[in-house]
Amino acid sequence: MRAPRTLVFVLMEDWFFASHFWARGLAARAAGWRVVLVARESEAARRIEASGIEFHPADFDRRRLNPFKELAASWQLARLYRRLKPDLTHHVALKPIILGGLAARLAGVKSIVNAPIGLGFVFSSRRLLARALRPAVRLALRATLAPPRGVVIFENPDDREALVGTRLVAADKTLVIPGAGVDTDHFAPTPEPSGPVRVVLAARMIREKGVADFVAAARALRGRAQFLLAGAPDAGNPDSHTEAELRGWAEEGIVTWLGPVADMPALLAGAHIFCLPSTYREGLPKAVLEAMAAGRPVAATDIPGCREAVVDGETGFLVPPRDPLALAAALARLIDDPALRARLGAAGRRRVEENYSDARICAATLKVYETLVPARSAA
Repeated sequence: MRAPRTLVFVLMEDWFFASHFWARGLAARAAGWRVVLVARESEAARRIEASGIEFHPADFDRRRLNPFKELAASWQLARLYRRLKPDLTHHVALKPIILGGLAARLAGVKSIVNAPIGLGFVFSSRRLLARALRPAVRLALRATLAPPRGVVIFENPDDREALVGTRLVAADKTLVIPGAGVDTDHFAPTPEPSGPVRVVLAARMIREKGVADFVAAARALRGRAQFLLAGAPDAGNPDSHTEAELRGWAEEGIVTWLGPVADMPALLAGAHIFCLPSTYREGLPKAVLEAMAAGRPVAATDIPGCREAVVDGETGFLVPPRDPLALAAALARLIDDPALRARLGAAGRRRVEENYSDARICAATLKVYETLVPARSAA
């Protein structure tokens, strides 16, 4: 019997692991790894544990800015690393990369995968707070992003070029694995529903997802389709919309706000068009890939992440960010042309099967793990 290798995932939230990394955790476990998740705890933790992945709650807070409390959280993580003795850690998003990188140094963990999915509030927001934090975050990333025995995985080439270009990481320490993967059996094409055309935006209800631009486009197209918002405000994000804003738009009759939706395949089966008008950048938006897998055309913005997923004119349309009129024009083309929707939706399904399936993403990720920590010889 070979001694099992230990892989520790570190993320801010257990629910994000469940939505974006669970398949990779299960694939690693099937390949013989002991898999551990460290994250802030919610109801998702119990479901993750039931799948055979160990869970350890962490004192993480996305809104916390106190450096002394962050250092304390990193010290606690280092103590946990000393107990778990990981052969490999996989840090996901900027704060876990920084806190986990410091903890790994303290605990002597050598092999590290860092995954700066998207570039987060600090790099994507135009708010004064984000601009003020950038120098400190860049300094911390210089110390933690690219350890000697580490690999930095990006979800799109634009983000890789951004951090390589600012010399935060050398190009030969990086690679691109496009997105979180999609279960193409779970998300399968279905015939369009009868009745009025439905356009859906499914995301966290935060400003950088372009929610306000979606509402403005819906206002311009009032009466030509039904416009649905699926998702909840994000209390951990300073750019979140409030419930009052969302309810106000719904009461005005512009959109229907569904709140959080657990059954994404059913939501997509009941829609005709998917829309994601993000304003700055994405990693590789999983909801867009799920919509494409379900055979739905996509209207999105021409930004990093979205432009990798959507091929303009082939699987959907790309429009300039923060341009509700251009978004409305693209949506109008899709609303008015069922044959166009069918053609773009079928092409999107093929693109996901060829590039973004769970099987492909898990295999690419496991290859990185095996390169960093080869399997041990039999005892």
